[in-house]
Amino acid sequence: MQNNIFELQYAMDTFYFLVMGALVMWMAAGFAMLEAGLVRSKNTTEILTKNVALYAIACIMYMICGYAIMYDGTWFLSGIQLDGASSADTLVSTVLAESAKAGFDGSSVYANASDFFFQVVFVATAMSIVSGAVAERMKLWSFLVFAVVMTGFIYPMEGNWTWGGGSVFGMYSLGDLGFSDFAGSGIVHLAGASAALAGVLVLGSRKGKYGPNGEVRAIPGANLPLATLGTFILWMGWFGFNGGSVLKLGDIASANSVAMVFLNTNAAAAGGAVAALLLARILFGKADLTMLLNGALAGLVAITAEPSTPSAIGATLIGVVGGLLVVIAILTLDKLKIDDPVGAISVHGVVGLWGLLAVPLTNTGTTFFGQIAGAVTIFVWVFVTSLIVWLIIKAVMGVRVSEEEEYEGVDLSECGMEAYPEFAKN
Repeated sequence: MQNNIFELQYAMDTFYFLVMGALVMWMAAGFAMLEAGLVRSKNTTEILTKNVALYAIACIMYMICGYAIMYDGTWFLSGIQLDGASSADTLVSTVLAESAKAGFDGSSVYANASDFFFQVVFVATAMSIVSGAVAERMKLWSFLVFAVVMTGFIYPMEGNWTWGGGSVFGMYSLGDLGFSDFAGSGIVHLAGASAALAGVLVLGSRKGKYGPNGEVRAIPGANLPLATLGTFILWMGWFGFNGGSVLKLGDIASANSVAMVFLNTNAAAAGGAVAALLLARILFGKADLTMLLNGALAGLVAITAEPSTPSAIGATLIGVVGGLLVVIAILTLDKLKIDDPVGAISVHGVVGLWGLLAVPLTNTGTTFFGQIAGAVTIFVWVFVTSLIVWLIIKAVMGVRVSEEEEYEGVDLSECGMEAYPEFAKN
């Protein structure tokens, strides 16, 4: 009877991991729709191509070497079948022994393949953040070359120092300093934003974005209904992003934790959306839809670092701060002439940092020093290595399309087709 319970626990936790991973994979559609809605129609096909291709590249590179680097494993996932056991019967015996030893103390027991699947969709999420920030003027193949390095090396290295439990170049352990990032406000979102910032600085702003006297010129997206759909898809997928990070479901305590994570994730998104909408109304005198959308995403990013310990009202307030910060950050980056068409650096970078700093407010096992140390480590590593890679790519093959190609739209120059051929370009 007890063995049957252990087997059921293994099956349930494995299945839960897979379902949550599928939800996170669906976020790839959210990023694609959000970015396609916020760029001009003449750049839609290219942004969609980037999102599909980067997801595929992330899956391949994380399989080849990323997962091994992050968790000190073997390349090409060798030995992951049957969790390294020689047969199915041996696997059953191993799992039962591990479960008995754990004594239902909350330890996670699940298939290694499900863990890889859940992890690989996080890698793709980090890379998706870069896609929107460099939109409308970057060469497609230069972007994809960077995606290979980002998903195969840059992200897995900082992942090893955080979730992988490794020490930073053998010098210090972030875990020993009290660093915690439940589902990746820093490890995924700040990392993606850091790579995006490096790319934007190398790339430069879109033609016509800033006037000769420093004035900021709005470049509206072509399809706000699509951007709104993308935001709702991301909101839904985030339940997998945060909920799956509980790592298991097969006991009462874990099931309750999953429920609280879902509740707090939703509450933070709502708080961020309302706060951004209200601040936009105060600043602009109008209800700005793009700020509302980014406010919801900011609330989600903010709560990702610790969605299990706040109360519902606490999670809402964390989201509120995220929503306010993202509006201020978007306006500030524009004043600095850092051109980010979709606000990705603000949403995932600035608010990702806030999410890390908010953790000690509700999780007494962490320290502000540890959170700051973790944030600095992630930013410096990803930004510096990304900057080097971007500069190498620029020297070898260039990173920016020609001025004529940018004017005509990168759909034609990079993909040879238009997303809306029956409409005139805007």
